[in-house]
Amino acid sequence: MTMKGGVASQDFSAAIAAACEPATAVWSKVCVALKRELGDAAFGSWIAPAMLRETTTGDIVLVTSTGIARDWIRRSAWRRIGELWAANDATARRIDLKSRLEFEALAGAYVEAAPKAAVAAEPIEIVLPVSTDAPGVAPTSAKSPRTQGLQERFTFDTFVPGPANEFAHAVARRIANWADGHFNPVLFHGPYGFGKTHLLNALAWEAMRNAPEKRVVYLTAERFLSTFVRAVMDRQTAAFKEELRAADLLIIDDVHFIAGKQSTQEELFHTLTALVEEGRRVVFSADRPPSAMTEMDAHLRSHLSAGLVCGLEPADRSLRLGILERKIHTLSAAHGFEPTMRPDVLQFLADRFTDSVRELEGALNTLSARAGEGLSRMTLDEVQAILRPHLRSGEKRITIDDIQKATADHYGMKQADLLSERRNRAVARPRQAAMWLAKQLTTRSLPDIGRRFGGRDHTTVLHAVRRIEALRAEDNVLSQDLETITRKLRG
Repeated sequence: MTMKGGVASQDFSAAIAAACEPATAVWSKVCVALKRELGDAAFGSWIAPAMLRETTTGDIVLVTSTGIARDWIRRSAWRRIGELWAANDATARRIDLKSRLEFEALAGAYVEAAPKAAVAAEPIEIVLPVSTDAPGVAPTSAKSPRTQGLQERFTFDTFVPGPANEFAHAVARRIANWADGHFNPVLFHGPYGFGKTHLLNALAWEAMRNAPEKRVVYLTAERFLSTFVRAVMDRQTAAFKEELRAADLLIIDDVHFIAGKQSTQEELFHTLTALVEEGRRVVFSADRPPSAMTEMDAHLRSHLSAGLVCGLEPADRSLRLGILERKIHTLSAAHGFEPTMRPDVLQFLADRFTDSVRELEGALNTLSARAGEGLSRMTLDEVQAILRPHLRSGEKRITIDDIQKATADHYGMKQADLLSERRNRAVARPRQAAMWLAKQLTTRSLPDIGRRFGGRDHTTVLHAVRRIEALRAEDNVLSQDLETITRKLRG
């Protein structure tokens, strides 16, 4: 009887333990099954980079880095994720799916509505695990980068420098080497997808490697905010301040996120002031320069401007091609296929995804997941067919008339000139550029494009496309003209 009671007690304890199992443990079980079912390539490209987040209201959200990744998971794996989650979660909690931008907007709404509902990740670890008691310990021997907030794939070795980011890259390298004569603080700014997070992650890893005895703290602004709110609620603000102000290097990503959140801004201002006064180093990133952060407290904005403000520009075509080549080599090394793609496919990707490096990499991930080892053999038509749903849903529809107007405006001429019979170079070159843009930015056929340019034959359009393709590789002015017109057309 006693034995039966003991067994029952054990079973009850096991049931209680299962019911209290944290969401991260459930997600780990789901991932094991997904990796086995989807394979290493698809799982590594789409599922592994996603992060499970839990809000203090109990909502559980799977957060993807891009909208393309979210759409792929929703289309190809979400039903199976729901089944596996239900099978492993004894408490039947609901799981939602959002992109990073969606989740950040949700986090802001929670915080503004009520501080107690601030969004937090799994148990928050503020300080990177660089042990001051054991100098020389490599950062890779510590906790999972997901817990830290760092990602192992974002290093200087995988960062592709180019004219758009070479100054920012040089500054980050100098900080990571703990060089003297630094500016303090340093703020890197640029829109989402320009490489800021990659650069800050690389800086953190390199700084730890170069000086393992120093204390490095990397936080997203979202995590800074949620940790601060939790510290206030738990009456642990003194411990929170001590953790941050003991840092030799404090790195905060997306600092614009806390604009308008008064108490959090005040805490960051005092932390920044204390660190700078003690000669410790502070690095931020933001989506715009301090002068444009009109919602941010004036004192904090002034201090952000006091050091070095370093902008990251949009990646030009050569840099986008370099990023694609590096990404292809990374994928091929991980999955064992030939590290090449057809030149016309690479050029299409570099020309189509001009606004964000993340979107560019996401498009390549989509192709890799679909084609696997056949990536190097994919034709341009196959690539366009696979990516067409993403392009249609995410981009403004551009017409040939739009292209003609934008091109004429850029070159200071009339739209009618592009349709005329005039053949002097001042008209012919812009006309060829407009035809090339029509081929790149619309789905119109060559004959249709020709008809819309004054009834020209499709061979004329083909000659124009090939001519511009050849010229822009050696003519920087033409290449810049095409970039400018494309950006204007895409708004």
